[in-house]
Amino acid sequence: MAYIAGAADKVPSAVLRAAKKEQTEETEEIDEPKQKKREDWRKAKELEEARKLGKIPALVDEEGRDINPHIPQYIAASPWYLGFTQPTLKHQRPQEEKQRQFNNFNDWYKRGVKSTSLATKYRKGACENCGSLTHTKKTCLERPRRVGAKFTGDEIAPDEHLQPQLSFDYDGKRDRWNGYDPTQHTAVIEEFAKIEEAKKQLKADRLHEDLMTGQISDKLTNDDSDDDEKYAEHAPMPGTNFDTKRRITVRNLRIREDTAKYLRNLDPNSAYYDPKTRSMRENPYALTGKTPDELPYAGDNFVRSVGDTSRMATAQLFAWEAYEKGTDVHLQAEPTKLELLHHEFKVRKEDFTDDQKQNILQKYGGEEHLEAPPKQLLLAQTEDYVEYSRHGSVIKGQEKAKMKSKYEEDIYINNHTSVWGSFWKDGRWGYDCCHSYVKHSYCTGEAGKEVSTSLMGDLLPSTSFREEEEPKSLLEQHQEKMAKKDKKKKKKKKHHSSDDEDSEEEIRKSKERLKKALEEEDRKRKEAEKILSLDERKRPYNSLQTFNDYKEPTEEEMEAYRMKRRREDDPMANFLNQK
Repeated sequence: MAYIAGAADKVPSAVLRAAKKEQTEETEEIDEPKQKKREDWRKAKELEEARKLGKIPALVDEEGRDINPHIPQYIAASPWYLGFTQPTLKHQRPQEEKQRQFNNFNDWYKRGVKSTSLATKYRKGACENCGSLTHTKKTCLERPRRVGAKFTGDEIAPDEHLQPQLSFDYDGKRDRWNGYDPTQHTAVIEEFAKIEEAKKQLKADRLHEDLMTGQISDKLTNDDSDDDEKYAEHAPMPGTNFDTKRRITVRNLRIREDTAKYLRNLDPNSAYYDPKTRSMRENPYALTGKTPDELPYAGDNFVRSVGDTSRMATAQLFAWEAYEKGTDVHLQAEPTKLELLHHEFKVRKEDFTDDQKQNILQKYGGEEHLEAPPKQLLLAQTEDYVEYSRHGSVIKGQEKAKMKSKYEEDIYINNHTSVWGSFWKDGRWGYDCCHSYVKHSYCTGEAGKEVSTSLMGDLLPSTSFREEEEPKSLLEQHQEKMAKKDKKKKKKKKHHSSDDEDSEEEIRKSKERLKKALEEEDRKRKEAEKILSLDERKRPYNSLQTFNDYKEPTEEEMEAYRMKRRREDDPMANFLNQK
C-alpha cells in the first residue's frame, strides 16, 4: 500500500477511504475505454448494420485501406493497452519486428580460397603446417610437411573464405539450383562446340577423299541416314504433338477429318453435347425417323452397345462385385484372372441352379410336365397354313426355314445359277446348272449339259445306257441265296482248319519264348544281387551296361518280369523267399 501523508493522525477507516480515492485518481489518468451506455450501444449497432448493408462507407485504417464491416468485433477490436486511437487491423497482421529474416536465393557460401592477397611469411596464430590463418594444425587438410611453414616460411597456403551464416526459408532450403553458378556451364558448351567442329572437319575430309575415289554417291546416302537417326527424337510421334524440350504430350482425341459431334445437328434442342468429356450420349438424328443402323453416328450409347462392349461391361460389373466381397481382382490389371474367375462363377451358378431345380422336382414332382412335347404335336394342329403338292413341295404357305451356317451361302459366281457341289456323278462334284466339273469355271448352261453327256457317251461302251436286267422270280432269288451261303460255309471250314494249325504253332512258340525270358530274368536278378553285394571299389569295370545296350522289351520279357516281380502286399512273399 502506498504511503499516505498524515495517516498517523487519522483512524483506520479514514486511511482506507483516502487510499481508495488516490487509487481512483491514478486510474483516471490512464486512457482506458469508458463503459458505454445503452444509447451508445444502440447507435454503434445501427452504424454496424448500415455499413454491412452498404448504406454508409466502411471504416478506413491508418494506411487508407477499407476495413471489411463483416469482420467480427472480437477480431476488429484492438486491445486498449496498444493505444490505437482509430479503427485498425494492424494488431492482426504479422509484426515486422517479430518476423524472421531470411537470406536471398542468390546468397550462397563462397567457394575456393582468397586469391587476391597471398602471404609471403608466417603469421602468428596461423597453421603451423601450411601457414593459413583460417584453420589450425589439427584441422589442416593438406599433406603433413616434414618441416612446417612455421619454421621454413615457404609456400604459405592462401587463406580460405570466412563463410557467412546463411538462413533460408522453406523454399530456399529445397531449391535444387540454389548456389548454382551459370558460368560453369560455359565450359560444357565450349566442349560440345569443339566436338561439332571436329565432326564437320572430319566429314569434309571424308567427302574430299570419296570425291577423289568416285564413291561419293554411296557415302551421301549413308550420311543422310545418319542425320535422320540423329534428329529422330525431334520428329513427332504419330497421333501426338510431342515437344522434346518441354516433354509434354497432347493426345488428339479425334481425327481432324471427322465431323465433330456438335456439328451433326445444329438444333439447340437436340442431343446434349458435353464439351468437357467430348461425349454426346443421345442420338442427334432421333427426329429423322431413321434406325440407328442406317446412320453414320447414333450417339455414344449406341456405339457402346455394339460388339464385345456388353461382355466387357458384364466383366467390369463382376469385378466390382467380387472386390466388394473380398476378392482382389481388376479388369485392366489382371484380365486373365478375371476371365477365369468369371467363367468359374458362371459354371458354379449353373450347377447350383440345376441342383436347386432337381431338389424342387424331387420334393414336389412334376418333371413329366417339363418334358411334355410341344402343343403342335399334342393337338396335331397349328395355325400356320401350308399347302403342299403331290410331290411334297410347298405350293402356298410358309416353308420351313433352312438352317444357316457360318459360311457364305447362295453366292453364285461366273454366271452360275447353282453352287459348287450341287451336282455329283461318277464320284465327282460339279455345278448342277451346266454339269461342269471344274471349280470356278464359267457357266455354259444347257449347252454345257449336252457337251458333258456327249463326252460321257464317247467314253462309255457302244450302248450309252445299260439295259435293265429282267426281274428274277422268287425261286431263282432263293436259289442264289442258298448257293452263296454254301460257299461261305466251305470257306469258313477251310479257314478254321488252317487257323487251328497256325494257332497251335504260335502257342508253342510263345511258350518257348516265355521259358527263355524267365531264364534270362533269373540270370539278370542273380547278377544284379552279386554286383550289389560287392564293394563299390571292387566292382568290375564293365559290370554296368551302357545306355546303348538297352532296348525295348518284348511281350515275353514283360510277362517274365511280372511273374518274377516281388509283391510287397502278398502275405506269402517272405515265405517263398525263405523256401
